Amino acid sequence: MDLSSYPPPLRVDALGSPLLPRLMLEATMSRTGMFDGAWWPRSRRLQAELPDLITALTAHTGSVLRVGLDTVAWDEVPRTVTVDGRVIRISWFPGCDWTVSLTCGFQDHFLLLVVPPATDADTASAAMARASMRGNRRSSAQLLAPAYAAGRPVSLQD
Repeated sequence: MDLSSYPPPLRVDALGSPLLPRLMLEATMSRTGMFDGAWWPRSRRLQAELPDLITALTAHTGSVLRVGLDTVAWDEVPRTVTVDGRVIRISWFPGCDWTVSLTCGFQDHFLLLVVPPATDADTASAAMARASMRGNRRSSAQLLAPAYAAGRPVSLQD
């Protein structure tokens, strides 16, 4: 394995700065809550968003082997995505709105809240912080409820 390009480069913005994934993980990685953290993708283009998430998570969890998500949340869902030369299988499940499951080993799963891309920054930050709290027990709908209360529909279809 050629480690000269490891970790793989992340996308960059117009100024050449790394476009890091908006990701927050539970600090102790205790795995005691409903969610192990939260991810706020910039778009509904899974093919563009997922590789950076997997690259970032690999540094914390080890290799990601499989991803599970709800197809309704994304423009197109491929069967696989290639990250740093590794092929990652993508499975989909109905009714998993606002979540993504990442398998990192035998029975080692991470569940992340997915904050819809069009969510305003304050709501997104609050939802990500709550999902990343140790022992969190709120569902994705409960974590994203403030957007509903403010009269802004929360939908990954935005």
